[in-house]
Amino acid sequence: MKASPQQTTPVRSERGRRPVPRSAIRVQRLPSAFTLIELILVMALITIVVGVSMPSLKGFFKGRDLDSEARRFLSLTRYAASRSVAEGIPIELYVDTQQRLYGLRAQAGFLENDTKRVQYKLPEDLSFEVTAAPAKKVSGEENPDDDTDLANPTDVSANGNPIKTIRFYSDGFIGSKSPAAIILRQRGADESAEGDAVAIAQSPTRLNYEIRTIQPQR
Repeated sequence: MKASPQQTTPVRSERGRRPVPRSAIRVQRLPSAFTLIELILVMALITIVVGVSMPSLKGFFKGRDLDSEARRFLSLTRYAASRSVAEGIPIELYVDTQQRLYGLRAQAGFLENDTKRVQYKLPEDLSFEVTAAPAKKVSGEENPDDDTDLANPTDVSANGNPIKTIRFYSDGFIGSKSPAAIILRQRGADESAEGDAVAIAQSPTRLNYEIRTIQPQR
């Protein structure tokens, strides 16, 4: 009976290995770090770029504030008009030029507690200007001589400051004594120059308000 040959795995001896040439060895080099002088130069360049672009960035953000407030005010006029028709009561959009406040509320005497009343304040660099009511109606008739829309005792703020009011009635019309336009003006770079301005003015039909740009006087 023959014994089966044992299967053996050839093992290379250490002496049997061939030396690897140094040219075949890839040495992974770490990236060199920045020197202190290079870091100082980069920081100096960043400081110069930021200093040059800062005035334009300030004007950009100020312009966004002006546009944002104008659009919010216009949205309030549309909301006031729709709410007055839906609820069947007069809705007021008031402007406090001294405190730079504006808001929406139901006319006094129609609701005990107006839960939908809102109020906003302009940023420090914006201010209000209010123009007088139109001299004539669309039909060509002059406004009535009574001052019922202007002499309302509720046309004051919580601090007692006089306010200007745009009234929207349930029939879809704007009060005849409502301001022709509310101007949002941005503070100029200096006192001698006027900043940019946007007007929220009555449309030609005097049934709603729209945004109009105003070119600053240099």
